[in-house]
Amino acid sequence: MRFDPRHWAREEADKPALVFDTGESLSYGGLDALADRFAQLFRAHGLTPGDHVAAMLHNDPRLIAAVWGAYRAGVYFTPVATTFSAAECAHVVRNCTARLFLADDRFAEAVAGIPAGIPALNGCLVTGGALPRFEDLDAALARQPATPIADETPGALMMYSSGTTGAPKGIWRPLPTRDEIAEAPPPFAADLIDIFDWHRETRYLSTQPLYHAAGLRFALATTAAGGTAHVMRKFEAGAALDLLVRHRITASQWVPAMFRRLLDLPEAERAAFAAPDHLRAIHGAAPISPTMKREMIDWWGPILIEYYSGTEGVGLSLIDSHDWLRHPGSVGRVVKGVGHVLDGDGTELPPGETGAIHFSGITPFAYFGDPEKTATRTSPQGYQSFGDIGRIDADGFMYLTDRMDDMIISGGVNLYPQEIEKALEEMPEVAECAVVGRKDARFGERPVGFVVRSPRSEGPEEAFLDRFHAFCRQRLGATKQLREVHLVASLPRSNAGKLLRKELKEPVPAGEGTA
Repeated sequence: MRFDPRHWAREEADKPALVFDTGESLSYGGLDALADRFAQLFRAHGLTPGDHVAAMLHNDPRLIAAVWGAYRAGVYFTPVATTFSAAECAHVVRNCTARLFLADDRFAEAVAGIPAGIPALNGCLVTGGALPRFEDLDAALARQPATPIADETPGALMMYSSGTTGAPKGIWRPLPTRDEIAEAPPPFAADLIDIFDWHRETRYLSTQPLYHAAGLRFALATTAAGGTAHVMRKFEAGAALDLLVRHRITASQWVPAMFRRLLDLPEAERAAFAAPDHLRAIHGAAPISPTMKREMIDWWGPILIEYYSGTEGVGLSLIDSHDWLRHPGSVGRVVKGVGHVLDGDGTELPPGETGAIHFSGITPFAYFGDPEKTATRTSPQGYQSFGDIGRIDADGFMYLTDRMDDMIISGGVNLYPQEIEKALEEMPEVAECAVVGRKDARFGERPVGFVVRSPRSEGPEEAFLDRFHAFCRQRLGATKQLREVHLVASLPRSNAGKLLRKELKEPVPAGEGTA
């Protein structure tokens, strides 16, 4: 059996493949035809196997169809984050050597300079309106036949990292061969279909931006497996609960920041919620505090499934709610690749020891055009890493301590922000917190905290900070104490829920509570 929209268009042409919360939908017959038009469009603009196309599109059926069209044309497809500035967008389009650029006119400010700024492009197309030097995407698609191109060959995604610690980096792998995918799902969908048991009865709620690796790949896996993806244009907590019930969603995906907004809903709204068909609430992309996770399990039941992976795709671990309650804080056992913990010299450490998490057994990736950066994520043995620090216990359960890039060295002592954050979020009055390193003349760096008070926290800020510091002294050792704390209304996060620590290293705005 083939795993792609063409197969399902032949089986159930009228079945919804994509349903958006705006009411727009696309059947499998429509998705298959639109994917063929995109493949024809890419050939008409001179793209051949191995070429690259980039796209800054909203959560829209065209984005999913364009990926399938690129897959059929043997083309690398790179989605550009719709939150990017003009400079960031141009960096990705130029860096990925795109020969064609697709855009939505609602991002006109970010994309308007692309045609003149990157003359190597074969063309730029826009949907939703007119922009100088852009061709109308929908009109161009309408001119293409809705039939397969003559020389179909498999393409691939080339996603970019989120850029939370520097310029976004493209994650490149060789294109698959026809033999490799003859009777298998595309690589961007295969592991998700297998690990999460995606099938034609899956009704999946997509809560994330489709430019994000997880959001896009889960939606693609749904259409590869013949299910229906219900896509939110923008996450809103109450609307998400409504969609779970109204569409009898069976599986969904979240980031911890979304759980925080769900838990902050009025108690009456939470108590009235019931979704018996909702069997799997998958979450990842960012660390979750044990307190928040227990609250979600108490509310939704033991349906939470946490995964640890990343855009680089070098491995994946998984843990269900039952195992998590027995191993709180773990991100589970490795189910894709083989996990290793290495010291600074690349020597493998025994179970329970903390070091750099690496994986083997997966086709290696490279940061596109950046062998030096690739080397920083590759061990002497050829194992590769997402850049995280952690340990694996004797039973194979993995625990993450922090990011290599986020570690604070204070007075010669290694401090791990995530470890401090998880401890402090156990305080009921703390909704969430973040810790970053700031330069310090005496110690080199010092940990600085940013705290969001829970709605359940009452009283003046000064009294809260006294209680907070008392909790710190009780819960953390002397070297981990936060001698500078800022009370903030929210933490800066990307649309994918990742904490933007680099923004917290900037000067604190006047008026924020400090102690």
